[in-house]
Formats: sequence, C-alpha cells, structure tokens
Amino acid sequence: MSETNQGHSPEKPESSEARGRGGPASVTPDSRYPFTPYPNGWFRAAYSSELSPGQVRILKFFGREWVLYRSESGQPRLIDPHCVHLGAHLGHGGEVVGENIRCPFHHWEFGADGRCTKIPYAKRIPPRARLSHYDVVEKNGLIFFYHDRDGGSPGFELPDLPEVGDSTWTEPEVMHWKVRASWLDMNENSVDQAHFKFVHGTLTIPPTKARAEGSVHVTESVFTMRIPGGEGEATLITLDHGPGFQIVRMTGLIDTLMMNTSTPIDEENTDVSFSYSVRHEGDSRKLKLAESVIKDLKQQFEHDRPIWENKVCWPKPVLCEGDGPIAHYRKWYRQFI
Repeated sequence: MSETNQGHSPEKPESSEARGRGGPASVTPDSRYPFTPYPNGWFRAAYSSELSPGQVRILKFFGREWVLYRSESGQPRLIDPHCVHLGAHLGHGGEVVGENIRCPFHHWEFGADGRCTKIPYAKRIPPRARLSHYDVVEKNGLIFFYHDRDGGSPGFELPDLPEVGDSTWTEPEVMHWKVRASWLDMNENSVDQAHFKFVHGTLTIPPTKARAEGSVHVTESVFTMRIPGGEGEATLITLDHGPGFQIVRMTGLIDTLMMNTSTPIDEENTDVSFSYSVRHEGDSRKLKLAESVIKDLKQQFEHDRPIWENKVCWPKPVLCEGDGPIAHYRKWYRQFI
C-alpha cells in the first residue's frame, strides 16, 4: 500500500520544532540520524567461508571490538575480546583448543557458554570467571550474531533460503563496501519507488506495495526496463528480516537472488555486503546474461553511494503522493530502535 507522510505543513508558519530536529538549522556533523546507530536484530559477523575451524578473528562492529572463533567441531562463537582474568586480548594470540578458546596470557580456557572451564595451575575456578558471549546462527553461508542493547534474547529467527546450495543457481558473488551512511538509508531504498527512475534509470517509476509481518517487511515493485531488443518487465520482492538482513528476489528477465547485509561499524559507518546469485539451470546463455545482470546491480550500488554518504535523515520528511510507502517502512522499523 502506497502511503504518504504529513511531514511539515506548508500552510503553517515554521514552528520551533521545524527549526529544530526537523529542519536544516539542526544539522551538525553529529546529528545526521535521529535514531540509534545500533539497532536490535541479527547482523552479519562474517561469511561462513571466512572462518575455518580453529580460526580466531577480531571484528570491529557497533563501535567496539569482538572476537569471533570457530571451534574444532565447526561451531562459530562470538565473545567479548578481553579475558576476565588480567585483561589479555583473546584476538591477539588466543587459540582454539577443542571447543574452548584459550587465553594467550595464562592459558585460561573458556567454553561455549563463556564459562571458564580450565585454569592449568588452579584447582578451583572462580565463579565470576566467565566471558560475555552472544547468540550466533549460521545460515545461508553467513554467520549472524544477535545484537540487543539491553542484552535480551533474539526476538525473531532468520529463514533458510532454498536457492543457497542449489546447483541450478550460480555460486554467490560477494561484494564488500565500507559506507559512510546508516543502515536505514540503504535499506529504505526498497520503498523509495521514485529514486529507481531518477537514480537508476528505469523507464518508469515502479508501482510499489508494502506490508509488515512482525519482524519482516515485504516490498513488491514492478519495473519497466530497457533490455536487448526493446523493453521488459521485472518484479522485485524485498524481504527485510530486521535491519541487518535483506533478501531481494528479481524475476522476469532472469531469476536473481541478492542477500544484502548491513552491520554498523560505528555511529557513522556501515559494513555493507551484497551476495549475488542467478538461476542458470545449466543454460550457457543464462550464465552469460547472469554476468551482465550482476554487473548492472553492482553499478546501481555505486549510483546510490554518493547520495547515502552525504545526506541527512529527517525525522519528519516532507513527503508527497508518489513517493512510495516510505512512512510505512519507517513505522515498521521503529520496533528495532
């Protein structure tokens, strides 16, 4: 359903609110976004292929460091980086021992739940010897962790995608970017129907419908595009599973799957990754077309990037008929901030 937002009434004199949070007078380098940069939800820690059994990695997300490791049995785990003993950093010299991670300083070992399981020179383990650890799931070739500002448990689950691992689909082609923008500004593109014509060059402004299903937001757009030999239509269905995982399926020209993940690095920057896959069904002509489609999708990201990196997000934007369901999307995402 296409919606508009009342925004600021042009018939009324500018209020103090309009001159404050809502208007240009309020813009400073520290106030591009009127919401938390660190929402609740599932976020990409790494791709599965980036973490081997026994490997330890340092991550820098949400304005801090984390340690991600994979146990010898293959289980990914995410913990706080510093040992509770005397503060050594487990990402610098820490080792995986079986299902535990061992501190490089005094060889204390910590298990899957963060509890210390072994001190090589002590008979008694202090009851407070425990690292903070975080919920992790591995799905669709990705390792996700759950972030909750209050330390709560996951509020929703992520789906398994049938396309991943299907031999009739190309192996995912993965791209990474560091973008000076918020997760919201990027994800909101799916409901900003007018930008497709003026930024990406579609022949028409695609009619866009949206609905919310709890933690999932569903957007459907129908595009008219230039294709070899004339024009063609494509349908884009976008499913946002919280703020950190977006699934985009395109049908019409060729079946395409994009898995888009956005993990905040700090208050200004986001680690963005898109994974592209196309259904080829063993047809060499479709494989050639897939290369062209993926190339175009990558270029579309670069069209958006300078806009994202230099815009602000008004809490009460002045919207008009034809903008698409932007207000609907913003109402849905409030549950995560």
